[in-house]
This record gives sequence, C-alpha cells and structure tokens, in this order.
Amino acid sequence: MNEMTPAQYAIPSGLSRRAVVDLGSNSVRLVIYEGEARNPVQIFNEKAVIRLAKGMTKTGRLDEAALEQTGTVLRRYAAIARAMGASPFDVLATSAVRDAENGAEFVKLMTRRLPDMRINVLSGEQEAALSAEGVLCGIPGADGVLADLGGGSLELVRLESGRVGQAATIPVGVIRLADRSGGDLLKARAIMTAELERTPFIGDAAGRDLYLSGGAFRALARIHIAQTGYPLNMVHHYTIGREEARDLAGVVSEAGRKLIERMPGVPRRRIEDLPYAAVILRRLLRSSGVNRVVFSANGLREGWFARLMPPEIRDEDPLLAAGRDLTRGTMRDAKLPPELISWTNPLFPGETGPQRRLREAACWLSDIGSHEHPEYRAEQAFLRVLRQAGIGLDHHARAFLALTMALRYEAPPDAAFLAPARSLLDMHATRRAETLGIALRLAYTLSAGTPQLLAGTSLTIAPDRLILGLAEANGVFAGDAVLRRLDRLAQMLGLEAETERK
Repeated sequence: MNEMTPAQYAIPSGLSRRAVVDLGSNSVRLVIYEGEARNPVQIFNEKAVIRLAKGMTKTGRLDEAALEQTGTVLRRYAAIARAMGASPFDVLATSAVRDAENGAEFVKLMTRRLPDMRINVLSGEQEAALSAEGVLCGIPGADGVLADLGGGSLELVRLESGRVGQAATIPVGVIRLADRSGGDLLKARAIMTAELERTPFIGDAAGRDLYLSGGAFRALARIHIAQTGYPLNMVHHYTIGREEARDLAGVVSEAGRKLIERMPGVPRRRIEDLPYAAVILRRLLRSSGVNRVVFSANGLREGWFARLMPPEIRDEDPLLAAGRDLTRGTMRDAKLPPELISWTNPLFPGETGPQRRLREAACWLSDIGSHEHPEYRAEQAFLRVLRQAGIGLDHHARAFLALTMALRYEAPPDAAFLAPARSLLDMHATRRAETLGIALRLAYTLSAGTPQLLAGTSLTIAPDRLILGLAEANGVFAGDAVLRRLDRLAQMLGLEAETERK
C-alpha cells in the first residue's frame, strides 16, 4: 500500500483562507474561513476566556496578568494561521483595548513581536457597523434594532429592512456593567435604564425585532432552548416572542449563582455574566417595544469577512447560495436545478416570493444524496440539510428543505427522524414540502438526473387531473415506478393522474 507524501496533504489549490481574531473584553477568539462564499465557511474556531477588561473601570488599565495571557494566546493564533496558510491575519480589538490607558502600548508591543499580524483598534462606530454587517450577512432583511453585547460595551444599531441606520456604543458590556454597579443588580438596572434613555432611536424599533449578538446573549438562548426542549440545538436564527424573552431575562436576573449553575444548557464560563446579560435584555425589551427577539451567531467577525468578499458574492441571496454551496462537488449535473424549478412551476400556482425561494433552494439541493449509501440516503440528506453549518437558512427553511429532501429520497412519511422538522412547520408548509419532495422524486425517476431527459417531460394541471406529458422517442416512458410516483403526487394534490404522449 502506497503512503501519501506530505505534498498530497497540501491545501487545495484555489481555496483562499482568511484568519481573524476578535480581541474582546472577555475573550480572544480565532476564526479561520475558507474560500469565497456568501455564507462564510469556518474551518477553525478557538476561544480563550481571559477577561481582559476585568477591573478596568477602577484602574483604567488592562489587567497585567491578562495581558500576558493574551500575548501567549495571540502567538499561538499567529502560528496556527501560518500553518494553515491563512492570509490576511487580522486582529479586531474592541472596547477594552481602545479605552484602556495601556491599550496603545499593548498594540505596539504585539505588532513588534508578531509583524505578520495586523491589529485594528476599532472605534465604537466601526465596531457597530461591522456587527451590523455580520448580522445582515445571515439575515439580510433584518428590520428592528441590533444589540451586540461584549464584555466592555453594547453596540446598538438601527436596522431598516436590511439597511444600516443610526448606531451607538454604550459602556455597559457584561464585565463593565458588573464593575460599574459594584456587583449590585439593582444598580445595574438603574445604570442600564439611564444609558438607554440617551439612545432615543431604540424606540423606533417598536413592533419590529430585536436582534441579539454576543456570547452572553447566546448563552441565554441556549438556556431557553434546553428548557423548552426545542428540536434544534442552534442559536443562529432562534426566535422567541417578547414575553418569552422577558420571562427568561427575569428568571435569570433574579436567580442566584447556585440556581443558575443548575439550569440546563448553561455554559459554565458564562455563569458570572448571565445576570448582567439578563438585566440588559430586560431593559432593551422595555425601551424598544419590539415584538420578537432573534438570536444571531453572526457579528463582528462575519462583518469583517463580508467586507473582503467581491460585490457579486455579497449580493447573492444567502438561501439560494446555501443550496448551491451544500451540493457543490456532489451534484451530478449543475444544469438540472434550473430545469427542475421550471418543471415544478405548475404545481405551485400563486406561491409567494419566500415560498418560491424555498422551492428554488430545494431544487438546488435535490441531488444531495447522490453519493450516499442507498439504504441511508433519505436520512443522511435530511440530517445534512437540517443541521448544516450555513448561516443562510433560518429554522423554518431548514425544516422545510430537510423534509423535502427526505421525501425526495422516499423516506416513510411517519419516519421517526422526521419529527424535528415536522414540529417546526405548520400544516400548510408541511404539505408543500411533501408535495415538492414527491415531485422531485418523480423528476429524477424520469430523467436519471439529466436535463436532457427531463426536457422530454412536463407536468400540467387540468380540471381534476394531473397530466404527465412524455415526448416520443426521448428515452422516457411510463413504467411502474413512474406511474406509482405520479399517482402519489396526484393524490397529494387531490387530482387524478394521467399520462399523455406529446
């Protein structure tokens, strides 16, 4: 057996890698992205919790012991970036470094020690703008207000149907708020209320959504997901109503440390921060008047990545891009999905814009199981779509597309593994997903996954009938498998099946 040489393990040609470090008040995180894509692809993610800004409210300086730790961590991150061939390698330093008396001195020292590393000390306005762009990368139509919570500051940005509006930076990150209040939650509430009174634009989000980004807010989401038994353990796009969010914040802010430690889903590193994150959330809900809370895993780093992408990639629809990206390298014929979109048009008259986008994404995903074992294609396709790491799919889209793919590969409708998707969809969406999945199964049976054979077929809806048109001498015919799948599709639509030679 031949052994692989080191050269055969090299980074694939044509794939660029970019590294970014989020140097925050609470933690230092390295993320490495691969390739150019509308939905950033993370191939490495490491975080060190250092609490760089602890005590800074009193001293005005970054903690010396924490600075030493930070230097050690940055040297490791620089070594990782070099070994993985990532360039550029940027450090985004936020409120702790920009506000500390010894922040500039630290930057000079690290720049001298690690010349390959670019340290960018962001202003509050720059931090807010990047955070907003990161959220819009995954939720392009966001409308309401973004609250990005760090250890040293809270960035607030008005989002108006996908556009970035007014922004403000408030010195109430979880570490700084704890320091300013002396550990007294009643004082913390008063401080938060006073700060928000100086940010009048937050009230413009009344009736809209509050988008929450930052590790402490995501920890609150994880608690709620665990408490409610939610079927997807994913924070990104997790959405709850105003009253649910208010109750969650109330419980966490009033619970003592021992009770918080016993809560399901609590990240141990966030136990100290959670009461202050809860106080901040509750004041935000009161001041903004929003209807819903939407949690985002995106923020500063994704905003940085998006700025590096060419305009033609930034302007792509993230849902459709996710569908194309997930099947890249496994799709047997990239010309087929556009033909499938046209072929299924007659089945969905009067669909809305969002419904059509989901159907288009499903057509792009429809060959996702081509390389799987035949006995497991349905379940593997379902899980790959439901649990994929992309940011372009909200939870409804994940459930719809996963259920569609499972039925495209003829999963039993009552299969136990379908339960998470079915619980996230209403009856109408479930019906559409089932219909589309069965239609795609019929299309692949007819065409063998080729646009040439599909072109010799068509679907037409006439009064009480679903008609499958078959062109003469085109390599397609109405065999048993075709008739069985056509009948099933017609039953879903409440019609009689019929074939017709063209």
